[in-house]
Amino acid sequence: MTTVSPVPRKGYFLVALAAILWAVSGSSAKYLFLSGMTPLQLTQARVTLSGALLLLWLAFQNRALMMIAPRDIPYFAALGIAGLAMVNFTYLITISKLNVAAAILLQYLAPVLIALHSIVFLRERLSAATLAAVVGATAGCYLVVGGYNLDLLALNRQGVLWGLLAAVSFAGYSICSERGMRRYSPWTVLFHSILFAALFWNTLGLLWKGAPPPVDLARHHYQPLEWFFIAYVAVLGTLVPFGLYFQGINLIRSTRASITATLEPISAGVISFFMLGEILEPLQIAGGALVIGAIILLQLRKEYDDATPELIRRQQRERETT
Repeated sequence: MTTVSPVPRKGYFLVALAAILWAVSGSSAKYLFLSGMTPLQLTQARVTLSGALLLLWLAFQNRALMMIAPRDIPYFAALGIAGLAMVNFTYLITISKLNVAAAILLQYLAPVLIALHSIVFLRERLSAATLAAVVGATAGCYLVVGGYNLDLLALNRQGVLWGLLAAVSFAGYSICSERGMRRYSPWTVLFHSILFAALFWNTLGLLWKGAPPPVDLARHHYQPLEWFFIAYVAVLGTLVPFGLYFQGINLIRSTRASITATLEPISAGVISFFMLGEILEPLQIAGGALVIGAIILLQLRKEYDDATPELIRRQQRERETT
């Protein structure tokens, strides 16, 4: 009888908890939008509060994680402004226009876009598994956004476009952040991404009248429950789940962590139903299953590709010793 190692079990638990916290964050954001807060205001508040708290935490825990080489400042500025700043804004504006689960599922197309990027730009081979995943994710996306219902599609056209932009932004951020993580801790990459995103959105408030003024939270009289959800999005919806996810990756492979994180859209559907009364139609649920299935297929394929060279080397060593 085989038993599951407590280390992998803990890794799966941490990643699953991170996914649930992210899912609750989506419903919390939707509640704030229904209360009158704009996606731009919440984007600014999220990166400003989470950046300030992460700065304090790193200053007390490990200041070395805050240090980067001067030559890398342009890279982190681009990663924070063109990457994380846009990821947050497109994700939140999608949630404001679609129901929470559909918005998160659209952003979850990012792994499919990353796979296409590898095929087109890195000349990786198009496998049958990748092709099936791309076709499945495309069909799933069509169902999730209600493409079978022309009235629903017309009503949410802006939401669909913003959701696709969220997927593109997240895919771009994921690809570009890998470069930084070859040299720095994930916490260092996250900190400087949030730092430059916060600087961008607050500077924009000084230059563009359509953007919230810097530290816009101080200018509004939010209700206690609204303050709670703002704090949740910044802390339990950003910093804590990233910390859990990073710890989980240390215990299980990043591929398995990515698969476990697909619990997020599933949880979002359940949580948004109880918090907001949002309901997905049966075909939308089927589309969500296709998207999640495509992601799992891609990640399993990646795990196989990563393991294959080592398997070949081991087989060669075995042949040499016999």
